[in-house]
Amino acid sequence: MRRKLKNNEIRKIYSHGNSLGVTLPREVLDELRWRKGQKLVVKKRGDGILISD
Repeated sequence: MRRKLKNNEIRKIYSHGNSLGVTLPREVLDELRWRKGQKLVVKKRGDGILISD
């Protein structure tokens, strides 16, 4: 059963040059203390992704 998503949890994939991107909520970035230019690790996990510092 899928849970109902809040508007601030919904994101769109957008074009950025020859790549695609997605934004993350400011509240999440602030809580994790992630900053502009920081390098992150992105791994595929089942049907989703895991993004970590």
